[in-house]
Amino acid sequence: MVMALRTVWRLYGNRRRPCVLGVWRSHASISGNSVLGMAARDGELRAFVVAGEVSGDTIASRLMTALKTLSPFPVRFAGVGGVMMSKQGLKSLFPMEDISVMGIWELMPHLGKIRVKLKETVDAALLFQPHVVVTVDSKGFSFRLLKLLRARHSQQYADGPIHFHYVAPSFWAWKGGQARLKNLAKFVDHIFCILPNEAEVCESNGLSANFVGHPILEDALELNQGEDASRIWKLAGSRENFWSKHQVPSGGTIISLLPGSRLQEVARMLPIFAETVTMLKSSILELLTVIHVAPNQHVEDYIDGFVRKWPVPVILIPGGEAQPKYEALSGTNP
Repeated sequence: MVMALRTVWRLYGNRRRPCVLGVWRSHASISGNSVLGMAARDGELRAFVVAGEVSGDTIASRLMTALKTLSPFPVRFAGVGGVMMSKQGLKSLFPMEDISVMGIWELMPHLGKIRVKLKETVDAALLFQPHVVVTVDSKGFSFRLLKLLRARHSQQYADGPIHFHYVAPSFWAWKGGQARLKNLAKFVDHIFCILPNEAEVCESNGLSANFVGHPILEDALELNQGEDASRIWKLAGSRENFWSKHQVPSGGTIISLLPGSRLQEVARMLPIFAETVTMLKSSILELLTVIHVAPNQHVEDYIDGFVRKWPVPVILIPGGEAQPKYEALSGTNP
């Protein structure tokens, strides 16, 4: 992310090769003031950032880190996020888990609550008066938020912030998905894409976009800090360190379980995993399981309670950091 934003800082007006800050400067508000011009006037850059899922929380936190490092002005954040964004100074309006719901049937019981949270987020954004609004993934909540914000500013005939969305919707997986991109341009000013083919498709459908790299590359950089160039993109931890740290017996067998990052999917998957492990333990001596726990308070609490009756020894790996995750994966039996 830092490398991408360093590129951004060099591309101030090139609309054919937009990157984050270059885009911010080239996009103009209604009054014609650029984002950087408004930040210079106010003595700070105000960014309203919203993430609704664990993956988005990680992406947004890295964006926040890079902005604080590279911005020519102090940066002030507001919005909605999780543990990782809070480490960068965000005081979330409410727990991110309140809007982290997957699937139409799971969503139905929470519709009223999500409408309340959406209104709360819109009101907070208007009060904060950001120069930019950045939503990360979670397209259902994100696009409704951006659409409402654009409408409110239009009603007030007021200069509004520039709207960015990070992680393009999976239009390539929808029937007629590309055509739906044209509607996004009404309330999304620019999209940051994580797959190289997406930006061209967005642009061809009238939506400003650029490719900024996949988040897994950030994992590799974080994991291999200080390593030489031949290892910098290797995503692997130390099997020996993991086995030693957790005192795994030499004849042990480790299975890694990844139940998900949302409470609904974790609650659905863990009983299935437990039943499977129960069936395996009679045939696999010294079986251990590793459960990767997403940095989501609801998920953490649920897993902590569920594993109290787990059929074999279990190691819980907290999410949010690359090193423990990849060491655990490397420690798993092939």
